[in-house]
Amino acid sequence: MRELVLKVLSEQAVAISLVELEQKFEKVDKVTLYRTLKTFEENKLIHSIDDGTGSVKYALCTESCQCNPQDLHVHFFCTVCQHTYCLNDIPVPSVKLPVHFNLESISMVVKGICSNCK
Repeated sequence: MRELVLKVLSEQAVAISLVELEQKFEKVDKVTLYRTLKTFEENKLIHSIDDGTGSVKYALCTESCQCNPQDLHVHFFCTVCQHTYCLNDIPVPSVKLPVHFNLESISMVVKGICSNCK
């Protein structure tokens, strides 16, 4: 199952939700699929994206990514086609927090119309 999920994710040009991933298979146990995604995320093979749609999306990490704040990139959500793109070449800006505040995660989603829909 892990190899099949990894293959499907590697073929995607956009981030994909659990429901969309589930539809790529004829028969799949949703729990197994979810656990596979969580295992991939824990091992930094994929990252999750909360793009504001209410459905978490998943995309492959780059080979050098450790999912540390300095590795994070901007995501783009197209308001027309509803696809979420990883903008790997645009890092999330660094945030200077007040004293005694600890950064655990950061996410930046830009919304607009993608080049395919324009």
